[in-house]
Amino acid sequence: MYSAVSGDSDVWRSQIFRILIAIFAMLFVAQIPSDVLLRWAPWIYLISLVILSLVLFQGEIGQGAQRWLDIGIRFQPSEIMKIAVPMMVAWYLHDKILPPNLWQLLIILSMVFIPTYLIAKQPDLGTSLLIASSGLLVIFLSGISIKSIISMMLLAIPGSIFLWKNMYEFQRQRVIMLFNPESDALGSGYNIIQSKIAIGSGGVFGKGWLNGTQSQLEFLPEKNTDFIFAVIGEELGLLGTLSLLFLYMLVIGRGIYIAAQARDTFSRLLAGSISITFFIYVFVNTAMVTGLIPVVGVPLPLISYGGSSMVSLMIGFGILMSIQSHQKLIVQK
Repeated sequence: MYSAVSGDSDVWRSQIFRILIAIFAMLFVAQIPSDVLLRWAPWIYLISLVILSLVLFQGEIGQGAQRWLDIGIRFQPSEIMKIAVPMMVAWYLHDKILPPNLWQLLIILSMVFIPTYLIAKQPDLGTSLLIASSGLLVIFLSGISIKSIISMMLLAIPGSIFLWKNMYEFQRQRVIMLFNPESDALGSGYNIIQSKIAIGSGGVFGKGWLNGTQSQLEFLPEKNTDFIFAVIGEELGLLGTLSLLFLYMLVIGRGIYIAAQARDTFSRLLAGSISITFFIYVFVNTAMVTGLIPVVGVPLPLISYGGSSMVSLMIGFGILMSIQSHQKLIVQK
């Protein structure tokens, strides 16, 4: 982060403060038993939905999007839904016979669709798709049949057509630029071209900390947020990026282990969704920065600048810690 902001003390000190808040939130949530989270889940979802709806009427506009609320502190309500949606779906399924039937699937899809649609209207396509995936993952973890999976994939075809038709023009351009960014090298394709140059020029060992030319000379846009992985690739090289990905895999593996050891349906589904969704966040950002998928504006987890995303991620880790620690207490008793 220090390198990405070229040593701007105000920015990295602000981020350190946000990290401390996120750690406090994680430790606080870790003390809450999973059965309490189960009782709170529908209320957390409903309150989050109300707050998310307020963005459409009273939200602050920044960088062409209306995503923020300012109530003394400025935050993105969409980040709350990263936790609220999988919690709600896991709560709905916790006392049901699994796998869910068709009627239950339709109810779950409506739970997922409402916040996804509200976030897409801000517009924030990347976050909306990630939140949808966090809810859908709970369905897959509940053990639905191959027939149901195929049916959902078939539904995705008209859904994709609907999504394309309702995209903003700049979002369509991002998809088109995936296949030929050089066709608009100074416009829609600029970000991904500079990102590829940065990562490629880093080689195996990188150019050294604070020595990246693309990042330090301001060629690389959004270098402290969405494209910070390119800064790491340029300055620390292939070894640096692989080391970071290895650390991510350790976190994801631990989360999946906690989910596998969970003794109740709610904890198992929620822990599994949080862990795999974290993997999806990492994959989407790194794939976006390396040009494998369109630019969708998803930050690199735990690394990119930002408070709301950091807090939501750490709350997710707090839930994993809660599931693990309170389960151990139950076993000991």
